[in-house]
Amino acid sequence: METLFKRKVTVTLKYIVVTFVASLLLMLIMSSFAKREYAISIFLGFALFAMAITYLTNFSIPMKFFLPGMFFLIAFVVGPILYTVAMSAFHYETGNYISKPEAITQILSTGVRPDADQTTFDIVIGEDAGKKLEILASDPLNKKYFISSLTSKIDLDASTLKIDENGDVATAPGFHALTPSEQSALDAQLGQARFVYSSDYFITIEGGTLGSLKRQTLTYDKTSDTFKNVLTGAIYKDNGTGDFANVANKAEILQPGWRAPIWFANYTKLFTDPQIRKPLIRVFIWTVVFASLTVLTQFALGLLIALVMNRKLFGRRIYRSIIILPYAMPSIMSILIWGGMFDTEFGAINHLFGTHVHWFQSPLYARLAVIIVNLWLGFPYFYLICSGALQAIPAELSEAAAIDGASSGQIFRKITLPLLLQVVSPLLVASFAFNFNNFNIIYLLTGGGPSNTLGGDVAGSTDILISYTYKIAFGAGTQNLGLASAISVVIFFIIASISLYGIRRSKVLDSFA
Repeated sequence: METLFKRKVTVTLKYIVVTFVASLLLMLIMSSFAKREYAISIFLGFALFAMAITYLTNFSIPMKFFLPGMFFLIAFVVGPILYTVAMSAFHYETGNYISKPEAITQILSTGVRPDADQTTFDIVIGEDAGKKLEILASDPLNKKYFISSLTSKIDLDASTLKIDENGDVATAPGFHALTPSEQSALDAQLGQARFVYSSDYFITIEGGTLGSLKRQTLTYDKTSDTFKNVLTGAIYKDNGTGDFANVANKAEILQPGWRAPIWFANYTKLFTDPQIRKPLIRVFIWTVVFASLTVLTQFALGLLIALVMNRKLFGRRIYRSIIILPYAMPSIMSILIWGGMFDTEFGAINHLFGTHVHWFQSPLYARLAVIIVNLWLGFPYFYLICSGALQAIPAELSEAAAIDGASSGQIFRKITLPLLLQVVSPLLVASFAFNFNNFNIIYLLTGGGPSNTLGGDVAGSTDILISYTYKIAFGAGTQNLGLASAISVVIFFIIASISLYGIRRSKVLDSFA
């Protein structure tokens, strides 16, 4: 009876949890569909269907455990990877964020010019009997008055109007002026409204009480998909890369552009465009050097301390606790503290050694500072790993070698180190891959500098690939998300290749065969 009761309670709780999750997914599906995020809606719909089949039936018992992890893997790992790969094939940068229809609309809205005389009118915003927007315009200098709507213009006889001392009129027969609150409610509509003046010119509202006379200088022909400048006669055609370019001068384009597929053009730029290729090669070389030196120095220092701490020492537990403190502290805090210590004027490093080194203004010293700080942050990890690995090596091997006359150095080189590397090699590869993308240390300590920003350099002396990619994607100047995505894909393949090579060389997977 008790077992039956527990089963009923468990089943009830299962239905409650499934109902709650299903309701949440359904709400997200409706929200994403309303925002026209159809891919997200389809994915969530499939997740809802799979959850119902898995947990409300006995279709597959193992899937009850695997399903949540599978969907999180797809949503937060596979999805972003596929999106990055897709974006790398697009012209997606500052000025080319929106879709083509949105770009056409914005070009038309900005492709206007005031008339040659900079003509303006004093206006009153109102509406007609049919609640349609219109303006009552006054031209005191020429003593002209008219009512203009979005579709027509009616001239008024000045003799029938009540004109104030400024030469303006505030009301006219059949015209109803809007109150300030009514104008506020229509603010967005009024900002885009174009009131008729003539066949070539229209009036836009400036500041609520002033009308500016303008004309459309850029016109769009939907049939030929081209823009024309009515003043110069220039024709702008879709250049196939997300911009309308002047037919006579390809370098002259209209802004904004739109996201357009350019397939492998971003990857081609990495090798053919000197402005991208040269800094990319320089950054790649430094990234490899930075990751290699970091792993070597951290491993060497961690192993050295592990060998020392592996002996019987007075207060060894206290020493071990102190050694792992850098690993226990949040890296962000440690990096910022070290940044202050390297300050030229007030830093502890210069005061301690009596120097006046400009650590973050010299490429050599900045790189040295990055290696030192990263060594401080990472050696406790390798100390812990090496300490555990040393204790796992049978002492009989060293004793037998010593009996055979081997020196301590020979024992270390021929026995201890090879056995240690067999265990630690995968971790060395993983550490190399981590430091290859170690964004925090670069961004927080040096910001990638020093760099010649006035000379147009995007990459600084201490920038690694990931920080260089970040600057390309989110820098202060042009933000090129398509190119940054292409570099991210290249980084992925580099890291994957290095990791696979390291694992094969270490033969760590041979035991699983």
